[in-house]
Amino acid sequence: QVQLVESGGGLVQAVGFPILSCAASGRTFSNYAMGWFRQASGKEREFVAVIARDGYSTYYAESVKGRFTISRDNAKNTVYLHLNSLKLEDTAVYYCAARGATTMWPYTMRNDYDYWGQGTQVTVSS
Repeated sequence: QVQLVESGGGLVQAVGFPILSCAASGRTFSNYAMGWFRQASGKEREFVAVIARDGYSTYYAESVKGRFTISRDNAKNTVYLHLNSLKLEDTAVYYCAARGATTMWPYTMRNDYDYWGQGTQVTVSS
């Protein structure tokens, strides 16, 4: 089992630069690709970004490309999502997820992932 705990959400201003964190425990963190998803109220959960196990490959949803950055620190068992140029429509619960298998990159579907965190709410204010 892998346990994932997100943090860093809250009420953020559109001009801010919040960083979401996801701390992992339970198994070897570097064996897992890590993704971020989000779910706005009344909408389906959607893919945001993913980073490969070694951190060298990343992939983003078009809606966040150029504004968000995913990174990881395998020594700290943590994946990050750096938010920039926020829009009101970025308001959502943000989830991190872990995937053990290495085939079929990039991993953009919910069922590509084996473990999920509980989510952290991000509310963007103008």
